Amino acid sequence: MCSLFVKNEKQREWLEKIGKLADEFAKTAAYYDEHALFPKEHIQQLRDSGYTALTVAERYGGEGISLYDMLLFQERLAKGDGPTALSIGWHLSVMGELAEGNSWDPDVFSMVSKESLKGALVNRAASEAQTGSPTRGGRPGTNAVREGGGWIVNGRKIFTTMSPVLDYFLVTAWIEEKQTIGVFLIHKDAEGLAIEETWDMIAMRGTGSHDLVLTDVRLDDSMLVELLTGKRTESINGWLLHIPAVYLGIAQAARDYAVHFANVYTPNSLKGPIKEVPAVQRHIGEIDLELMKARHFLYHVAEIYDDPKRRSQLTGELGAVKHAVTNAAINVVDKAMRVVGAKSLARTNPLQRYYRDVRAGLHNPPMDDATIAKLAGKAFSET
Repeated sequence: MCSLFVKNEKQREWLEKIGKLADEFAKTAAYYDEHALFPKEHIQQLRDSGYTALTVAERYGGEGISLYDMLLFQERLAKGDGPTALSIGWHLSVMGELAEGNSWDPDVFSMVSKESLKGALVNRAASEAQTGSPTRGGRPGTNAVREGGGWIVNGRKIFTTMSPVLDYFLVTAWIEEKQTIGVFLIHKDAEGLAIEETWDMIAMRGTGSHDLVLTDVRLDDSMLVELLTGKRTESINGWLLHIPAVYLGIAQAARDYAVHFANVYTPNSLKGPIKEVPAVQRHIGEIDLELMKARHFLYHVAEIYDDPKRRSQLTGELGAVKHAVTNAAINVVDKAMRVVGAKSLARTNPLQRYYRDVRAGLHNPPMDDATIAKLAGKAFSET
């Protein structure tokens, strides 16, 4: 992490703590990737460190850290292990978003917040095979039916990241009688809830993003925590920037590997290491330029978001940051692989893992085409 972006002693202290954990996680990241296993040990260490409680609101005893803080920490964590960082980032972002304001019953939100202080983990379960990303606006096939003083929920969710260790799931379901989508808070021990281990991707293999299966899950009325009524518009939710922060961290790891390799690798056709080769110098320079642009964009927008007086000025910047940083990360890893050459394709080489993982960023919300379309629409609306 460039010291230019570290502003205070609290950030330095947490970055030191997270850095030590990230460096330990890096030692086993390849193992979890190779075997497509979820790193429960990593998540437990983050719980024990207090990391998972950082975005819990101060009024409930949490740290209530800013978006800027979270991005700093997530980037550093991802430098050690991207899948672990992306997984825990969903919990941090959900709690951070909800702490800023929500329509929940105060007692229910207080309960979840206090549970989070003890290490409970929360994530949204919104994606479905037939609808794709929920940001596309499709109506969920998961449904909730009123019965007595509660609800019965049935359905299946895909891409439920961190599912092996989640304590609470925020599940979107269609409510026919209300003709709208509701969000239900469901505890992991609810009867009828099951995790089907379906996650078998080449990227982010260690995120445990399995299917959540709900069969006649009965819930109290208080567990309907949100109603997505009226026209569905994109809200200003900066906490989703945890996504590009992760890919920036992975790109930094790729950059560091390439620089180290260029410093020490000396083929017998040269008198010294390949860092003296102009083409290698060009790639490294371009890598650092990409990282510099991405990092300044990400943290500048985070600063604006953290200022309540300026937040409303953000229009397409949040999506643009995700687009720019994620694509920059892909370019960085690609250039790092060009520096290292064919060795980067060895299964024992971390670069091939970094390359697979950063590609996943293209499929995290918001999608590139939606971001570009929004920017174009804004441009034309201003004429």
